[in-house]
Amino acid sequence: MTAQDGNGLTYAQAGVDIDAGNALVETIKPLVRSTRRPGADAEIGGFGGLFDLKAAGFKDAILVAANDGVGTKVKIAIETGRHDTIGIDLVAMCVNDIIVQGAEPLFFLDYYATGKLVPGVGADIVRGIAEGCRQAGCALIGGETAEMPGLYDGADYDLAGFSVGAAERGTLLPRPGILPGDVVLGLPSSGVHSNGFSLVRRIVAKTGLGWDADSPFAPGRSLGEALLEPTRIYVKPLLAALKRAGGIKALAHITGGGFPDNLPRVLPEGVGIDIDLSAIAVPPVFGWLAREGGVAESEMLRTFNCGIGMVVVAAADAADAVADALTEAGEAPVRLGQITERGAEPVTFTGQLAL
Repeated sequence: MTAQDGNGLTYAQAGVDIDAGNALVETIKPLVRSTRRPGADAEIGGFGGLFDLKAAGFKDAILVAANDGVGTKVKIAIETGRHDTIGIDLVAMCVNDIIVQGAEPLFFLDYYATGKLVPGVGADIVRGIAEGCRQAGCALIGGETAEMPGLYDGADYDLAGFSVGAAERGTLLPRPGILPGDVVLGLPSSGVHSNGFSLVRRIVAKTGLGWDADSPFAPGRSLGEALLEPTRIYVKPLLAALKRAGGIKALAHITGGGFPDNLPRVLPEGVGIDIDLSAIAVPPVFGWLAREGGVAESEMLRTFNCGIGMVVVAAADAADAVADALTEAGEAPVRLGQITERGAEPVTFTGQLAL
């Protein structure tokens, strides 16, 4: 038996609007084209994205891949109606993981899942993704928009990102020979970045403040706007420093787990790392979170970046040259500590955070 025309259910009646999805693709095509780079024309609409390693200048490339999301920071974007920067976070969380391998991010794909496509929201999200790709120098070559009523509530959404980079064989990080006495530099974060937002949201709920309230730690901005400050993308300054200074031995992206969990990932057996917490210019947001939530320093260090989004390990005799190269590339490196002989813990701390 077949349903007669006009009597059967349609996909749109089930909550999925194919026409809205197609309209979104047409709207974002100019945004996608703005991310073109050698190796990719950044056109979308086919079944897969293409990238030409030879056209990008690689001869004997090792590919490096990373994927990530932005966690419950998306809830703040949804509840404030601010969707134009969350895509920067999405790109940042992937490409910052690629650059720490010494690789150049080449292309990016996104996955946007929602209960219902809302006009303008999807375009704002992709606008942020395109901006993140431009900051990282990678091409947005594809993505997926999934409308899934019943799985997501109303206009709620989630994001995932996928990026691939490349490095010439023999240039990957970390490099062998990380030794006691090597210098540890830190690059400032822009704030909370994209980790710990389940705790952030819990603290905000405890204060009773609304997202549109004046921010207690960022005068002139609303609380929601201040907490949505995008994750910094460190790709271009680090690529410049890697080309100019030969003394960089390792990089570490300080995300969930903070210093204690991320720094050991780049350390060889037998060495540890000592961090002087008093050297960090802690952004006001972290002091506010610590005070309002009664969060201990040890918990802050394992949950948040606390003001340092990227760590650079440099050879002792090249530390000044590396710092100069980073400064010339627009960074403000901070001398955080040094590599040590490993004791009971791989990461040790001196001083205190100025919370």
